[in-house]
Amino acid sequence: MFELVTHSAQETRAFGEKLAGELRGGDVLLLEGELGAGKSELARGIARGLGVAGPVPSPSFTILQVYGDGRLPLYHFDWYRLSAAEELYELSMDEYLYDDGVSVVEWPDRAAEAVPETRLRVTIRVCGENERSIRLEPEGGFRALDGFAQEVIR
Repeated sequence: MFELVTHSAQETRAFGEKLAGELRGGDVLLLEGELGAGKSELARGIARGLGVAGPVPSPSFTILQVYGDGRLPLYHFDWYRLSAAEELYELSMDEYLYDDGVSVVEWPDRAAEAVPETRLRVTIRVCGENERSIRLEPEGGFRALDGFAQEVIR
């Protein structure tokens, strides 16, 4: 587990950019936190770090935004409006979670049974007006990010 505090939306995005450098095809990141915690800001940083050039809006109304112009495809999910995992299965969106791109899932608890066993849980907590605590927890055999943690701390 690794945890740090960012002090602005820009720092949260910058952290996401650095994290993207460690990501590989097939990685699944679960972004957890209350409304306004910074999940979409972190996702924007990950997108930039993967080389996505255009705007990265929250996919709230579409459930999934696909970006194919980076070093790896990015599948940015927002499951806030889902009532059950069946909705993902009906639309075949669950297949992206097992693809060779990077999947970033906001509100993963809305369809928890669809989430792969191997994933990186990212919990964002509001600590102050602009401060956010970001905790990374590898789960189910997701590789350790010890080298990344040491690099970020420096």
